[in-house]
Amino acid sequence: MKGIPIKTALLLTLAGIAGAAQAFTLSSPVIQPGGTIPMQQVYTRCGGGNISPQLEWRDPPKNVKSYAVTVFDPDAGGGGFWHWIAFNIGVGAYGLNAGAGTPHSGNAPGDTVQFTNGFGDRGYSGPCPPPGKPHRYVFTVYALDVPVLPVSAAASSDDAVHAIRKHAIATARLTATYGR
Repeated sequence: MKGIPIKTALLLTLAGIAGAAQAFTLSSPVIQPGGTIPMQQVYTRCGGGNISPQLEWRDPPKNVKSYAVTVFDPDAGGGGFWHWIAFNIGVGAYGLNAGAGTPHSGNAPGDTVQFTNGFGDRGYSGPCPPPGKPHRYVFTVYALDVPVLPVSAAASSDDAVHAIRKHAIATARLTATYGR
């Protein structure tokens, strides 16, 4: 920055740092942060369509090698409830199509693994809380440092999530509610 006044050089440097530190974010065209999850995404046992929502993420870290996505209900009894655990989502993905949580549907990227959720199903199972106060549902995308997560098919959901968290280099979240 030779020849540039010190004050201008400092401002250019700070602008470069601010521009480089963009946040990893998660969004959905059908679920707004803090909003209510639409019936299309609600579990069939509660009268919904049980279709996983379209998800989009932006500004992942440069060294990401794959992604994982989870949906967790922290308000469920027993310490919470897993509604979706998916991993080995290729590094070229910047989101998931609606319906990607249906195993073997062709809606998820090639080698995506759909793990068993709290209902005992593979893939996405939407909200279906007991009647009463609405529950929160936390959609999380994890940027991972491995292309393939070292999880066996015999692992528990908690083991899979532990492996995801162990290899996470960044996370982005979207929280919404549903009650009946």
